[in-house]
Amino acid sequence: MNTLKFKTNINCSGCLSKVSPFLEKDSNIENWEVDLKSEDRILTVETKQSYPEQVIQTVEEAGFAAEKLD
Repeated sequence: MNTLKFKTNINCSGCLSKVSPFLEKDSNIENWEVDLKSEDRILTVETKQSYPEQVIQTVEEAGFAAEKLD
C-alpha cells in the first residue's frame, strides 16, 4: 500500500461532495481523506500502486487542483 499526500484547493464539505465520486470510482485508490482544518487542505490517498499523476488528474477532472507533497 502506498500513501500519497497532496496540497489541494478542496475547501469545504461541498467541495468534498463534488470530488468524492471521482476518487471513489478510481479502482487503485483504497482510501482517501482531506484535512479541511489544514491550511494546505491536505489530501491523503492510499493506493495499490504509486501513481501521483493519476491522482492529480482525477482531482483536476473534478474541478480542483492538487500538488504532490514530498
